[in-house]
Amino acid sequence: MISFFSETKFKLPYKKNDLKSWVKMICNTENHKIGDINYIFCNDEQLHKINVQYLNHDTLTDIITFDYTEDFQIAGDIYISVERVCDNANDFEVSFKEELLRVMAHGILHLCGYKDKSESESQQMRQKEEEKIRLFTEKE
Repeated sequence: MISFFSETKFKLPYKKNDLKSWVKMICNTENHKIGDINYIFCNDEQLHKINVQYLNHDTLTDIITFDYTEDFQIAGDIYISVERVCDNANDFEVSFKEELLRVMAHGILHLCGYKDKSESESQQMRQKEEEKIRLFTEKE
């Protein structure tokens, strides 16, 4: 089951059912099944606290993914800072909606086993993000 929660004043700019279908499509294209996936939208302060408490990183970030995947059934909590997404959209000169899709796909790709620690892993992650964003925008 895919669920969306907001710990800040935030309204998804897409229909929830469209996003759920898209996330399922991402999982299918990566040969994974859907378990319980929670998207939690929050602000910088909340995500920073999580980053410090659970990862010992004293930095701002746009996303933190807690992975509960077993075998090929993906499950996890995906925390997204709406403020970071907005700032990143400005920095990368893309729309907020596009950047939000990128970050949402990024979390699912982590649950599917993709990493982004090395340069080659980051390049592969970016390619996969673009591929998954196209899945959404082509069906709009």
